[in-house]
Formats: sequence, C-alpha cells, structure tokens
Amino acid sequence: MKKLTIAMTTLLVVALLATTAFAWGRGWGRGPGAGFCGGPDERAFSQLNLTADQTAKIKALREAHLKDVTPLREKMFSKRNELRLLWLKDNPDEAKILAVQKEMRALRDQLEDKRTSHRIAAFKVLTPEQQQKMQAFGPGSGKGRGPGFGGCPRGGAGGGPDGPGPGFGKGNW
Repeated sequence: MKKLTIAMTTLLVVALLATTAFAWGRGWGRGPGAGFCGGPDERAFSQLNLTADQTAKIKALREAHLKDVTPLREKMFSKRNELRLLWLKDNPDEAKILAVQKEMRALRDQLEDKRTSHRIAAFKVLTPEQQQKMQAFGPGSGKGRGPGFGGCPRGGAGGGPDGPGPGFGKGNW
C-alpha cells in the first residue's frame, strides 16, 4: 500500500510539472516580447546603418513615448478588466458595458494618435535614403501586429520567446 501511495504521488507531481511546462509556452499574456511590439523597426534599423546619434535620438524618442503612453495603457487595462467584470455579472448591464466600451475607444484613439506622432518623429530622424528603406518594410511587416517604430498600443503582439509582449491580448475576455 505504501509503494502504491508513493507511486501515485510521484505520478501526480510529474503530471503537475508537465502541465505547468506546457502552459509556460507562447501565449497571449503580457510577457516580455520582442521590444515594445516587435514591429519592423528591429529588423529594419539593423539594415539602415544608423549613426550613433540617430540611434540615441530614436532611443530617447521611444523612451519618452513609452513614458507618455504608459498611463493611458494602464487605464486601458483597467477598463478592460472593468468590462470583463461587467460581462461576468448574472445580469449584464448593457448601458454600463457600452459606456465602458466607449471609454476604451477614446483611450485607444489617444494611444493611436500618440503612436502616430512618435512614429513620425522617429521617421524624421532618418536620412532620405534611410526613410526610403524604412518605407519598404511598410507598416505591420514585423514579427508582431504593431506597425513601425514600436509603441503599438492597439493589440500589440511582439514575437518574443515568452509571449507576445505587452499588448492588450485577444478581445475582452
């Protein structure tokens, strides 16, 4: 009986470890992905022969952009969680759900505007030749869904080894 108990316990531990190992793989969580969204900038910038000055300017622009959008992103995550809770109620309130969705759209619009401004500012750092090369990559041609120069607040999936990066994931569930 003791041997059976030890064998069953060992099997249970192995099963739990295996389950955890399979769950650890690529998913849609907010894990460390490839940069801020894995857009074409990582691949393109390596082919643009940026000067040290250009690299420093683009890095400073990105850091300022991230600092600027972080509060909006946090509000977005909060609203998404609020929406999730509203949907989980026994009797979902349509008016409240629509109001939260409207707030989320407004936040998404703000994030999109900031992303566009950031992308244009980073584009202006490049020489005309570099701009042409960058345009050849086009929006959304990177590993993730984020278009150009990182900072893709809407949906952003990076292609990192631990998940798609800090994006909003799939839907509101």
